[in-house]
Amino acid sequence: MADIPPNDLSTLQNGLKQHFGFDYFLNGQDEAIWHATQGRDVVVVMPTGSGKSLCYQLPALLGDGLTVVVSPLISLMKDQVDALHARGLPATFVNSSIARSEYDARMARLHEFKLLYVAPERFSDRHFARLLLEAGVERIAIDEAHCISQWGHDFRPAYMRLKHVIDDYPDARIMALTATATPTVRADILKELRLDGSNPDRQAEELVYGFARENLHIRVSRVGTHTEKYARVRDINAKWKTGIIYCATRKNVIRVTQDLLADGLDVLMYHGGMNEEERNTAQDRFMNKEVDVAIATNAFGMGIDRDDVRFVMHWDLPGSVEAYYQEIGRAGRDGDPAHCELLFNFADTRTQEFFIEGSNPKAETVRELFNLVRRVCGEGPIARSVNEWAEDIKSTKNGMSISSALGTLYRANLIRRDVGDYRSYTYSLPNPAPTSIPDELFVKLREKRRRDEKKLADMLRYINNTHCRHRAVLEYFGEEAVSETCTQCDRCVREESATSRPPTETEWPIIQKILSCVGKLNGRFGRLRIAQVLMGSRSEQVLKFRLDQESTYGLLESHSKEAVVKLIDELINAGCIEVTGTEYPVLGITAFGRQVAWRKAEVELDWPTGTTPSKSQGIGTGKADVSAVVNLQLFEALRAWRKAEAKRRRIPAYTIFTDRSLKAISALVPESHAELETCWGIGGAKLKKFGDEILEIVDEWRPE
Repeated sequence: MADIPPNDLSTLQNGLKQHFGFDYFLNGQDEAIWHATQGRDVVVVMPTGSGKSLCYQLPALLGDGLTVVVSPLISLMKDQVDALHARGLPATFVNSSIARSEYDARMARLHEFKLLYVAPERFSDRHFARLLLEAGVERIAIDEAHCISQWGHDFRPAYMRLKHVIDDYPDARIMALTATATPTVRADILKELRLDGSNPDRQAEELVYGFARENLHIRVSRVGTHTEKYARVRDINAKWKTGIIYCATRKNVIRVTQDLLADGLDVLMYHGGMNEEERNTAQDRFMNKEVDVAIATNAFGMGIDRDDVRFVMHWDLPGSVEAYYQEIGRAGRDGDPAHCELLFNFADTRTQEFFIEGSNPKAETVRELFNLVRRVCGEGPIARSVNEWAEDIKSTKNGMSISSALGTLYRANLIRRDVGDYRSYTYSLPNPAPTSIPDELFVKLREKRRRDEKKLADMLRYINNTHCRHRAVLEYFGEEAVSETCTQCDRCVREESATSRPPTETEWPIIQKILSCVGKLNGRFGRLRIAQVLMGSRSEQVLKFRLDQESTYGLLESHSKEAVVKLIDELINAGCIEVTGTEYPVLGITAFGRQVAWRKAEVELDWPTGTTPSKSQGIGTGKADVSAVVNLQLFEALRAWRKAEAKRRRIPAYTIFTDRSLKAISALVPESHAELETCWGIGGAKLKKFGDEILEIVDEWRPE
C-alpha cells in the first residue's frame, strides 16, 4: 500500500477507530475502502469472515451522502442494521417486514441516515425510486454480488435488473462484494453491471483477496446410514461444542433437531417454513449465545458474525462448491481452529437433482402454464397460489417446478404478478397480451439447467478428489495453491480414530480382493456394482454385463454387503481407489492402491465395527469349517489343482479358494454339489464355476 498517500491512510485509520473501535484493518479492507473514498467503482472478492461489510460501511460514514446497500435477505439486513445501531451509527432498512406507516416514516427521514438497506426487488417500486432520486445517492453497495451472475450459486433474477438501476443514478459510485466468485462469475458481475469498460465512465477496480482459510480442518466422511451421520454429529459436537449443522431440506432440519433434542442436546432449528418471528427469535438466540448449535437450511448464516463457531457440518450434499465454501466459512471467524465436515452418501445426490429439476421446469410445463395463465386471466387479474395452478397442470405436479415456471414467465414479461396474500400472487396479462413464447427463452432455460448440473458435478468432483482439499478449493476459485499439501484436510492428514488400524494377516486378502476387483473392472462400474461382483450377486445388471465371469466374482460372498461397501469407501478415503465421473461415478485403482495391493505400501483403515467379521470368520453361517481330521493327501491334491488353475487364469491362487476352504473340503469329502456348498467359503458362484472340477478331484482321491 506504499502508493496510498499517508494522509489518506491516516483518515481511514481514524475513521476505523472512531466509528468501529478497531485499531487496524483486516487484509484488503484498507485498499477497498481507499478506492471507494477516491470515487471509484470497485468489485471486491473476500473470503467469508474477512470483513466485507466494513468496505462499504466506513466509506458511507466518511462520505456526505447516502449509501444504498442491496442485500438479498431480510435477516441479513436486520443483522447489519442492528450491529450499526449498537455502535450508534445512522442506518436503517426498508423491506416487507415493516408496516406501510413505518416505511413512510423511514423514507421521510432519509436525510438522517448514512446507510439504507434494501432488497433488489425494491427498485421496481416507482415511488421508492423517486424518493431515492430526491434524496441523492452517493454510493450503491451490492452485497452477495454473485447473485447477479447466472453462473453464481445463488442466482437472483432481480439482481440482473440492477444494471438499469445504476443507469438511473449516474453519479453514484458502485461497490459490488462477494465471498464466493469463480473467475467466470467475476467476469459476469463486471459485464452485467457494465463495470467492465464497456461504459467508458465506469471501469471498476477488481480486488480479489485469498480464499484460503488455513484454520479450517476440512473433511468428507462417507456414511452409509443416518445412524452413522448421527454418530459423527454427536462426536463432533462433544469435541467442538459450538456450531452449525446444514441440511438441504426442512424435513431433515426438523428430523435432526428432534433427534438431537431427544438425546438431551440443546439445539435450535431454522428453516424457511418458520414464520418471520420464529426465524428472528432463533437467529437472535444463536447470536446471543443462548444456544450453541443450530440446525438449519442454507438461508441461515448469511451475515452471521458469531466468532466462536467451532464446527460446521453438512448433513446433506450442498448444491455447489461456492455454497459449500461460503457455509463452512462461518466457522472459525476468530482465526482459531475449527472443524468442517461433510457427511456424504451418494443417495443424497438425489435431493440436489430434485432441486435442479424443480428450478429448471420442462419446456412442456412452461408452455402449458403460459396457455393456462392466458386462459384464466383473459377476463382480468386473479389471485392464485402455486398449488391452485398445479391442479390444472398435467405435465408435472412438482410444485417447485410450477413455481419456477411462473417466475420464468414473469421475468420474461410474458405475464404480470403482484404480491397478494402470504405465498400468493395476483396474476394478470400484459397489454397487449403475448400469444407465444420466444424460442430464445427455452435456449436460456437449457443453458441454466446446464449450469446447475455443472455446479453439482463440480461439487461431486470435489468430494471424490484424491488430493489436498484446500488446494482443490483454491484452484476452483482461480487461485494457485502455495503447496500441493496442507495440514488441515482429510486428504493430507489422516484423522486418528480408535478403529483405524492396519489390516491383520487375515484381513489383508480382503483388501487385496477388493483392489483386484476394482483394478480389473478398470473404471467401468461404481461401488455398489463392484460390491455385487465381489459378493457373487446374481442381479440382472451383473449378469447383463457378464460380470459373473470375472475372476474376482464371488471372492467375498461370505461377507455382508454393508461391510464390503464400507471397506470400499475406506479405500477411497485412504487414496487407494479413485472416483471419476459425476452423474455415474465409477471406481479405478490409484498408483498407491496398486502398491497396497502388492503389499509394497501400508494402509490404515477405519474397519467396520460389527459388520465384517461374523460372516467372514464362518460364525453362524452354517458352513462346514476346518475339521480336526484333515485328509492331507486330498488337501495337497486340491492345492495342486488350485495352483494350476491360477496359473492358467493368470490370477492369484487365493482368489480361487483359500487354504481354509480347501481344508474344509478335504475334511468333509463331499459327494454332491449340495454337500460341497456346505463347506466354508463356497457359495453359488464358486459352486457354479468350480464345483464339477472339485468333485472330480475328490472322486479320484476317495478311498475304495
